[in-house]
Amino acid sequence: MENFGIENALKNLGIAEKNDGTSTGKISYGSGEVIMSSSPVNGKVIASVTTTTPEEYEKVIKTAEAAFLQWREMTAPARGEIVRQYNEKLRAYKDDLGKLVSYEMGKSYQEGLGEVQEMIDICDFAVGLSRQLHGLTIKSERPGHHMQEQWHPLGVVGIISAFNFPVAVWSWNTAIAWVCGNACIWKPSEKTPLCAVACQHLFVDVLQANDLPEGISCMINGDYRVGEFITKDERVNLISATGSIRMGKMVAQTVAARLGKTILELGGNNAIIVTPEADLKMTLMGSVFGAVGTAGQRCTSTRRIIIHEAIFDKVKDAIVAAYKQLKIGNPLDENNHVGPLIDKDAVANFMHAIEAVQKEGGKVLVPGKVLEGEGYESGCYVKPCIVEAENHYEMVQEETFAPLLYLIKYKGTLKDALALQNGVKQGLSSAIMTNNVQEAYRFLSASGSDCGIANVNIGTSGAEIGGAFGGEKQTGGGRESGSDAWKGYMRRQTNTINYTDELPLAQGIKFDIQA
Repeated sequence: MENFGIENALKNLGIAEKNDGTSTGKISYGSGEVIMSSSPVNGKVIASVTTTTPEEYEKVIKTAEAAFLQWREMTAPARGEIVRQYNEKLRAYKDDLGKLVSYEMGKSYQEGLGEVQEMIDICDFAVGLSRQLHGLTIKSERPGHHMQEQWHPLGVVGIISAFNFPVAVWSWNTAIAWVCGNACIWKPSEKTPLCAVACQHLFVDVLQANDLPEGISCMINGDYRVGEFITKDERVNLISATGSIRMGKMVAQTVAARLGKTILELGGNNAIIVTPEADLKMTLMGSVFGAVGTAGQRCTSTRRIIIHEAIFDKVKDAIVAAYKQLKIGNPLDENNHVGPLIDKDAVANFMHAIEAVQKEGGKVLVPGKVLEGEGYESGCYVKPCIVEAENHYEMVQEETFAPLLYLIKYKGTLKDALALQNGVKQGLSSAIMTNNVQEAYRFLSASGSDCGIANVNIGTSGAEIGGAFGGEKQTGGGRESGSDAWKGYMRRQTNTINYTDELPLAQGIKFDIQA
């Protein structure tokens, strides 16, 4: 199988420098168990990483705490300058890092490049933000008094990221947390540890060039047990966690038990409503990419398309025909649309979901199956599936992290479609396809979509870093990236300054004592 330059990319990033023609590199971030990172592209081991032990974690947290004391004393624009330099590193290594993301995770090379571009974009945003962190001035009820709000860094921020966006989601958090003055500890997915190692290497280079402590950015490796080091640790002031609803509930309970802060970005069961006044071409593009991009492994992937009965057959036929054009194979080959799932467990979950929804009455329109033969040796490639289903089916109510798309017919008005869209426990992303202005604004109104993201005439998948990213209900309610999401990484402080020689009390209270 052609490697499309992946070996050079790995060497440029300091990953898996081979000792001989066959063995892989070993990267040490601890002395615990060894994690073998295998590519879903071809099943080959890329490199191994060692996991962090409790004793080593204790050194990490103390290093981060010490670094924070120095980092918080720097001005915010000075911290922004460090992020700017990291931005330059990312630009220089964009192609290599994009290939690593594609190879270790399995998304297309173009999507890998897009993910690194998101890192670059959020660094740009954070640099600008470093000169705009602001509070309020508030008029006091007491004469000669001044009130204001300030925002201060929290301290140590823990970031738990998922395999599907192995670098971008970390950067959404850490770039903002850094300019706010926090030190960060990253627990990446054990399924994509090498992407994290590469990002850490690049940032450490920047820190060393500026004579700053490496503890500003720390990394720990391992499974959920290593994640528990930071979720249970009172010294970690905020946990930002991305993953499944099940994982999020455990993190929320653990952190809440110690009255810590959380930002949760959990599952999505995202729908596109297609009304009779939709543009079919735009509907097709948004639906197909939303459903099969990243092999359906985005939290914003399109899971359901809710189509009015008057145009149901027309839309259905167009989407089914479009699926026949999909090219499935090595994601580093830019001619392919769909790469592999992350591992064989994901493949098994995909096949189970198809079987389960059929038992409930779902009608398979495009059969999903495991692909075999030349180019599919890893066992992680599947053919995307389309099922005509009902919204109340148990499997439709759940998120299947794979290219499984449900087509659902609605009757009546937009209100009926919204009831179906909102009738799931997740609330991340949503979209409507319509050229009717009234329908568009109703969809965006308080009685419209109940999701954190609501789009008109674009799909559910993808988001710009300028807007706060996150969802409602069991998606967790967290917000990352743009807008005023920076406030989640800081603590608010209200200040009152008395510049008189008297001490009046609030609410006109009298408390006379003799000096």
